[in-house]
Amino acid sequence: MAIHRQESQFRIANAPCSWGVEDPGNPDNPPWQQVLDEASKAGYKGLELGPYGFLPTDHVQLRDELGIRELTISAGTIFEPLWDEEQRPFILQKTRKICQLLNKLGSEYLVVIDSVNGLRSSYAGLKDLAPRLDNYHWEIMISTIRQISDIAHEYCIKPVLHPHAGGYIEYADEVTRAMEDLFDDTISLCLDTGHCVYADMDPVHWLKQCKDRLAYVHFKDVRAERLKHCIDSRMGFWDACKYGVMCPIGEGCVDYPAVKQALTEINYRGWIVIEQERDPKAAGTSLEDVSKSLNHLRQSGFC
Repeated sequence: MAIHRQESQFRIANAPCSWGVEDPGNPDNPPWQQVLDEASKAGYKGLELGPYGFLPTDHVQLRDELGIRELTISAGTIFEPLWDEEQRPFILQKTRKICQLLNKLGSEYLVVIDSVNGLRSSYAGLKDLAPRLDNYHWEIMISTIRQISDIAHEYCIKPVLHPHAGGYIEYADEVTRAMEDLFDDTISLCLDTGHCVYADMDPVHWLKQCKDRLAYVHFKDVRAERLKHCIDSRMGFWDACKYGVMCPIGEGCVDYPAVKQALTEINYRGWIVIEQERDPKAAGTSLEDVSKSLNHLRQSGFC
């Protein structure tokens, strides 16, 4: 008798940041072929594009390389200072290039992030002390997000806003304000369990709270003791990543059984993208770590 396996409600991917890739021009980055090879070897079927220019930007070449490894691109990312009006022409031009590539690859999502900046980075996790954008620059940021979203829709790509430690959309009040200022049909939401913990936001509560806007999810796990040290010492976000504040799924403080229950309750059926930011010089342990993370999710019934 044939055994019929129930299809998982979740699609699991990883991202180049788990190999330390944040800047495509960083000479310490591992080769892009290594990232694709190891993502496939670990058992993933999806991978984010990562910073534009790290993976090949020729869609035919990239499609072929992905096909060899049975991988698909789940999303691209625009990770820029969205509040900086002078940067807007560059940001929108880059958005168009990314969306053109995603469209040709048959990808679905564009993750939109206000990037880590020098001022806010040292206040990551310090919600009561962190300086906020003034209203003028907030409106610039919201306008830029709307224009990014318009470009994404032109290419049939769904934009999702990602709150991020060290940027100007990080804390609960900022997430709430952004969602109120941006209409549902403009942009949806990507919540990241690790960034929620960093911002003192309970990821289980926020997944349920934002169920009507939630379209994409990032999974991280966080070493609680190291996070406390990073916050108390005002260590910048990137230095915290080099320090090893992130760890494989299941080895940190995020309650993933509760996360799974929450996602099941809200009937979430989108992508789950595992990330473990690190120093690219430490990419030698990436295969081991991304394998641990995926195996933990398998054992926990995610896939």
